[in-house]
Formats: sequence, structure tokens, C-alpha cells
Amino acid sequence: MFTGIIQGLGTIKAVQRLGQGLVFHIQPDLPLRDLQEGESIAVSGVCLTATAVSNGSFRMDVSPETLSRTTLSMLRPGGHVNLERAVRPSDRLGGHIVSGHVDGVGEVVGKRSLSQFTLFSVAISQELDRYLIEKGSIAVDGISLTVNTCKTGLFSVAIIPHTAKVTTMGLRDVGDRVNIEVDLIGKYIEKLVLTGHPRLERQTHIDLDLLARNGFL
Repeated sequence: MFTGIIQGLGTIKAVQRLGQGLVFHIQPDLPLRDLQEGESIAVSGVCLTATAVSNGSFRMDVSPETLSRTTLSMLRPGGHVNLERAVRPSDRLGGHIVSGHVDGVGEVVGKRSLSQFTLFSVAISQELDRYLIEKGSIAVDGISLTVNTCKTGLFSVAIIPHTAKVTTMGLRDVGDRVNIEVDLIGKYIEKLVLTGHPRLERQTHIDLDLLARNGFL
């Protein structure tokens, strides 16, 4: 589990084939002296396992399924990724709950300066629309961000100078593809409502008041 607060960038030092999958060798720009083999790390929003650790760098094996659902297949040596280690129970939850399980790939379709900020517009599949609300949370390449506006197949986020400096959002431009993870809580609520629940299935009208009375909000 992660929070979407990026701890540093990593540089792809090498990419190798592993059957139909890939192996990435990543050099982080932050000290990871206590990193252990088998530890989970979010790489641009994708939860991966460190399969080897050596001299401050680490190796990640990526399955064909992960490659087909994320932007990792586009990475090349010299490219940069966002890194976040798994959250500990004692850590501050500065962002929001992020699982590292990507829901889809979006495309940057707009980028403009707004005072000291950069406003990005990102196109996503319409099936993800229902999980977005204005001022709600979304993870873009593993970064916990606030949805400024959203409409069918499109949302916008404002990037502050600090975020642009310490994450890959400072490198993003129109046409770039990004990993998208929607709010996990929203997906659970949707499943509970659509699949039925002993206390809900007797009701014919579901609204926010009903969800609140039954402990879902």
C-alpha cells in the first residue's frame, strides 16, 4: 500500500527481456540502504517487487500482464520513473490510499501555465469516469493529485512547482501516456451497491443518505 507521495526519481539503467516480460534495472536518486529483496516499490504508480538489490540500485521483473495494462513497456534506458516505498503503519498519510494496481492508461492532451502552476488535461477511458469527482483524489504515475475538473473522458489537475521538480510530471508533455489509478474507496462502494448487500438489497432507492445510514459513508 502507498500514499502517492513520491520519495524520489529513478533512472532506468538497463532493460532486458524475460520471456514475454521485461527486467528493469533502476538507479534511484534517493538512498535506499535498507532496501531488501522482495520489498514492494511503486514505480510510476505500479506496485513491483525488488528481485535483486546491489550497490544502491535494484532490479524489477515485470510480467506481460503488467506491461499490457501500464506504460512500463514504453520505458527505455535513460528514462525516469517515480519511486515510492510501501507505507508503514507509523507513516503520515499525506496523499491518499494508493494500491499500486493501475486501472488504465491516460494521455496528456493539454498543458498550460497558470501563474506558477501547470494545468494538465488528461484523457481517460469513459469506463473510469464514474470514479472521478471534482476535488477527489487520483493517482497519475503514482502521484497523489486532486481532480480540478472532470467530464466525460477527461479530467484536469494542477501541478505545483515542487511536484513538477521532484516527479516526472515536470517532464510530461502533450501526447505522453500516464498510469491512472482511481480512488480505491470509490470502487469498493460501487461493488457493494451493484452486487447487493443484505441491508441494502431490500431497498429500491439508493442514495447518499441510505449509504450513510448503513455505514458506507
